[in-house]
Amino acid sequence: MAEQRVVIGFDSSTQSTKALAVDLDTGTVLGRGRAPHTVSTGAGRESDPEQWWAALGEAAAGTGWADRAAAVSVAGQQHGLVTLDAAGTPVRPALLWNDVRSAPQAAGLTAAIGAAELARRTGSVPTAAFTAPTWAWLRAHEPAAADRVAAVRLPHDFLTERLTGEAVTDRGDASGTGWWGPDGYDSDVLARIGLDPALLPEVLSPGARAGAVRPGTPLRAGTPVATGTGDNMAAALGLGLLPGQPVLSLGTSGTVYAVGRTRPADPTGTVAGFADALGDWLPLACTLNCTLAVDRFAELLGLGREEVEDGGTAVVLPYLDGERTPDLPGASGLVHGLRHDTTRGQLLQAAYDGAAHALLAALDGVLRAGGADPAADEPLLLIGGGARGQAWQRTVLRLSGRAVRVPDAAELVALGAAAQAAALLTGEPADAVARRWGTARGPVLEPVERDDDALTRIGDTLRRAGALQGAPDLGR
Repeated sequence: MAEQRVVIGFDSSTQSTKALAVDLDTGTVLGRGRAPHTVSTGAGRESDPEQWWAALGEAAAGTGWADRAAAVSVAGQQHGLVTLDAAGTPVRPALLWNDVRSAPQAAGLTAAIGAAELARRTGSVPTAAFTAPTWAWLRAHEPAAADRVAAVRLPHDFLTERLTGEAVTDRGDASGTGWWGPDGYDSDVLARIGLDPALLPEVLSPGARAGAVRPGTPLRAGTPVATGTGDNMAAALGLGLLPGQPVLSLGTSGTVYAVGRTRPADPTGTVAGFADALGDWLPLACTLNCTLAVDRFAELLGLGREEVEDGGTAVVLPYLDGERTPDLPGASGLVHGLRHDTTRGQLLQAAYDGAAHALLAALDGVLRAGGADPAADEPLLLIGGGARGQAWQRTVLRLSGRAVRVPDAAELVALGAAAQAAALLTGEPADAVARRWGTARGPVLEPVERDDDALTRIGDTLRRAGALQGAPDLGR
């Protein structure tokens, strides 16, 4: 009997690290592990990378396969700025993707180079979420800390380097920094933000091996380690996405994306022109406020998250942490259109609608940016923590007018990392591994008539909400 081969994929997200041990041949999940992270809730959003490393070890042990895995790979939250000293120790806590303090630096970088030129060179117009303006913020506000930095990494880079000792990254995660494009690191952007390219990792080719596990780590020494990637790129791998298949992910943030053959370059900044983890592209729109914002409204209203009611005229723009799409980093939440007969359940439904609106409004642009036809009859793949919720499913059906498929597979980011690890051993592309595993299988919810009245109401409110642009002081 052939020996069973098992790979482990890691998802180091904002809230926790999750690990899946997966049978390489069948895709069967044989073990799971999870360990939580803490994130500051003060002026910004920060997290200690050392706790990610400890959580990776705890999650690996939880799978029961840490000492037997044939290959591993790490996916991580995008954009986070990890700064290390000469000994490889974090200089300060990592600045995360949802820290909007660098909004002035993002605006300054765009003004200096131009939105269209940045989109042409790096694929994206940077917002406060991107790593480039975050580094510029650090140089401006903590120059002593910046001067001590000997290496700059993204979260998945940091963990891969801890495992292997190799300073490497992949094109997918690198594309979310704002300083990388198809020609490599952009020397002009790096010069303008004061970052020495010698501090950055090598960008490996798709499917390359990052190295092998070093002795003294939570995994078996010598185990091959794949390049890893950013969380959205890993989820696309985990689904085995084909070009033109749209995905809506409902998590701490909300994202809508599709694999594309055409390189995106949206000068409006709505669509980020990311690379995928293979050789294609991953045009993507992202909101900062998604499931956590809606859950907060439910808490304030004293309701369970499924206790929604139809009807009413209320509009909620749930921008509780500023917003990225639309680009309003200093915004706060807004409730509009209340009447005496507005119920708590209607107000909660309005929060769902407001959170889903920005993503669905960007969907056509995402598809066009990758060279796909928005009118194609392709079900919307609904993933992430919110995808199992009936209120979320009904909201997406009603506001999209599309059929919706909810994959049975959970933890698609970790599954995508596992597919990368498996690809090291089989020689297949990682997305082909996931398709062989059947990870995208799941029920299809039939389309319903699109609620154009709700979409118009939300759009009109957003256009009138010019006061949201009056951002509080973000530390200029």
